[in-house]
Amino acid sequence: MSKYVVGLDFGTDSVRAVLVDTADGATLESEVHWYRRWKEEKYCDAPKNRFRQHPLDHIEGMETTIKKVVEKSGVRPGDVVGICIDTTGSSPVPVDERGKALALTPGFEENPNAMMILWKDHTAISEAAEINTLSRNWGGLDYTQYIGGVYSSEWFWAKILHIAREDDAVKKAAWSWMEHCDLMTYILTGEKDPESFKRSRCAAGHKAMWHESWGGLPEDGFLSQLDPYLVEVKNNLYQDTYTSDVVAGNLSKEWSEKLGLTENTVVAVGTFDAHAGAVGAGAEAFSLVRVMGTSTCDIMVAPKNVIGDKAVKGICGQVDGSVVPGWVGLEAGQSAFGDLLAWFKDIVAWPIQNLLAETSLVSDEVRKQLVEAMNSKIIPVLSAQAEQITTEESVPLALDWINGRRTPFADQALKTAITGLNLGTRAPHIFRALVEAICFGAKKIVDRFEEEGVEIKSVVGIGGVAKKAPFVMQTLADVLNRPIRIAVSDQAPALGAAIYAAVAAGVYPDVENAVKAMGSPMEKTYEPQPSMVASYKEKYERYEALAGFVEETTHHKNTEKVTSDV
Repeated sequence: MSKYVVGLDFGTDSVRAVLVDTADGATLESEVHWYRRWKEEKYCDAPKNRFRQHPLDHIEGMETTIKKVVEKSGVRPGDVVGICIDTTGSSPVPVDERGKALALTPGFEENPNAMMILWKDHTAISEAAEINTLSRNWGGLDYTQYIGGVYSSEWFWAKILHIAREDDAVKKAAWSWMEHCDLMTYILTGEKDPESFKRSRCAAGHKAMWHESWGGLPEDGFLSQLDPYLVEVKNNLYQDTYTSDVVAGNLSKEWSEKLGLTENTVVAVGTFDAHAGAVGAGAEAFSLVRVMGTSTCDIMVAPKNVIGDKAVKGICGQVDGSVVPGWVGLEAGQSAFGDLLAWFKDIVAWPIQNLLAETSLVSDEVRKQLVEAMNSKIIPVLSAQAEQITTEESVPLALDWINGRRTPFADQALKTAITGLNLGTRAPHIFRALVEAICFGAKKIVDRFEEEGVEIKSVVGIGGVAKKAPFVMQTLADVLNRPIRIAVSDQAPALGAAIYAAVAAGVYPDVENAVKAMGSPMEKTYEPQPSMVASYKEKYERYEALAGFVEETTHHKNTEKVTSDV
């Protein structure tokens, strides 16, 4: 009898569910739900790098998407044997003593500090710097050693510390915090007991400084020097963590009725989207899987006997079992990838939107349609024009740090820069420079792994940019001087989550066997063009020089400011 599983993938703008046949990984149905409050730009302040999301957006999306894929498929509810959730991260949510998100409790419904602190929120830059300074100087263990040696403002403890200092009401009401992937899994299983609930090893190891060698989370003496409140939070967190092939619980009666499923459906331990994406794309040893969307996460797995006790510097973590149980998962990434191109699209679109807003020649509805139509064509037209620019033409040089730098050596204080502009520079020239910048940033990640002795045997692309932007992918192949294979699946993270669910439900004995049966094949390979490889090698050297100058200037200014403040 056929068995099916659901993979639920929470992204930055939307959540998508896939209903997958465990026999071969075929997707029977998929459904996407766009977050209504997020689309209305509620609770965010982009100039201050504040990005928050209301849990209701996610709860509503979870119910809508799973229910629809089950209904549309026509499969029997009892044949859906498992569900697994993947989310962005680190995206922590404050919760009360029952494990309920604080934004769902009276008095906190509209407070941005009581909501999910989205992965791209960089309000905790100073707190991350404080954690790094303490890690290097307090005289005890360096709790950043297995997360690349640098703690990021994008991660768990920095965000909690920032909110605790900014909002005393939230601090007093928040009994503890949960990562987004844990919270949504907890909700599906009935919100029974937050203390005994099985937390994600992926989230804990890569973002919360959890490591088995020191018995779990950082010791009280370390956290208390940052703020005694962090010790209170830790005491209400966890010691053990679990990989996503493990059952977190069964679907609760309430949620089985909402979704049209049975209480026999198991719910696997949650995970992060990029790690699930690597599994969906095949998760081969020493294959770098680039999950390319608004940002990138670069994931690879390696055998324990190869990595050993080596702490790989400058990346975003190495965790036993975070991707494939029994293997070491390694993570890196760029804080902006598609986001950099989307930013430029918005710059180009600004005159169109504002000039049309002032005209009375067309109705509001026609005006809206014109704006949407032009917006949808900006990047395709820019890509086509940029691709035609010859190497003899003057193209500016840019950095990819529009949202700071994630890897190598996380530094969210850094800003982007563009140099080499002249009166002949047009929009396609700048667009090409930005495409080259995100590809140069990707090369810095590849270089970092190899400088640390971690071999990369192949590169796989998944995500929206990988599937929809051939100019970007060809440029990436040329810059890296490596073939880039593209996975067939449009929803690799959701497929990866479904693979975890199949293992948790007992359909397969382990993730490796499930991947062989259900993983996505490859649909296309971008080969490097020799004529472009040489050109980009020279330009990459200039990128590195510009990056070094901007980084040195940024930190010199920050040092001067600190000295002045003192």
